[in-house]
Amino acid sequence: MANHKSALKRARQNEVRRIRNKASKTRIKSILKDIQTAVDEKSSETATEQLNIAKSAIDRAAKKGVIHKRYASRKISRLSKLVNRIAA
Repeated sequence: MANHKSALKRARQNEVRRIRNKASKTRIKSILKDIQTAVDEKSSETATEQLNIAKSAIDRAAKKGVIHKRYASRKISRLSKLVNRIAA
């Protein structure tokens, strides 16, 4: 464990950030599962709604640095393609 005052503070900050990042990533994974379920059921309305929610959550995570911006862009692109395929 850290001994210096600044190192102790840094350890506390890292723990708080780790928990916050984990919550954000878990939320994204849950939304992705919801989209996949809607696609499997061929429910285009639900899939479109979930896609908008997913875009927002993924963009927010990328903006905060939880996930990389290119990962976010790729994920959104692939999800959009998936949802558009069942909507057509």
